[in-house]
Amino acid sequence: MSGPGFRLEHPGAVLWEEYLRPMGISQSRFARDLNISFRRTNELLNGKRGFTPDTALRVAKYLGMSPEFWMNWQAAYDLQSARKKHGKEYTKIKTVPQKAA
Repeated sequence: MSGPGFRLEHPGAVLWEEYLRPMGISQSRFARDLNISFRRTNELLNGKRGFTPDTALRVAKYLGMSPEFWMNWQAAYDLQSARKKHGKEYTKIKTVPQKAA
């Protein structure tokens, strides 16, 4: 899904650009329809807040999708962000040899 040089977009930004905006759904309407605060909506759609299981369930129900789609995207985005931020630290960690069962 994401390799060297590939930048995965924040799932909230994708939700805004690929779904809500083309459907003509404003941030205010989206917040009302999902019964969440405008601030929470705005932060999600601007990549300042991640998907939680609650948010994924609400968005999935609203758009007729699976919550796993949004949670998996968020997990991939978070892993990419951690690798970018702490990658050098991870290379210093030695792998413990596994014994055969």
